[in-house]
Amino acid sequence: MIAEDNFKTLCDLTTSLMGLRKGSLAFKSRKSEIQIPRAVASVVARMVDDTHPTIIAKEIKRDRVSVWHYEKMHQSNYSTWERYRDCFNKIYNAYTNIQGAKRTFTDMFHLRHHLREQGVKHSAKPQTTIKITSGDVGVDIKVS
Repeated sequence: MIAEDNFKTLCDLTTSLMGLRKGSLAFKSRKSEIQIPRAVASVVARMVDDTHPTIIAKEIKRDRVSVWHYEKMHQSNYSTWERYRDCFNKIYNAYTNIQGAKRTFTDMFHLRHHLREQGVKHSAKPQTTIKITSGDVGVDIKVS
């Protein structure tokens, strides 16, 4: 489920950055305005998130062979095709910046410290409990 959500986010980011309609990567068009961002989104998903080709193919309404083809042709396209290279650099940099902004905590101490810095405190008379999970670490916060 997470891989699917990440790829949908990547597709939305791609269409936004390239000035396309939302969902246009799944169109059957072979115009380069759509084909290049479709290939780039597929390659970025494979490189950054190691997204399975079946998930990518389902979202862009292609078969897995197309996804493998995009991945196989990436090196050649990047080195010889300026439009592809510019599109790839723009999307890759934007997506990795988003991914880098997400914080994952390795232990309970750092997670609790971060929450305290953000003003999250336990309530003396709690009405409910919120469970926060980051990576393998989780903490329950009693709030009112």
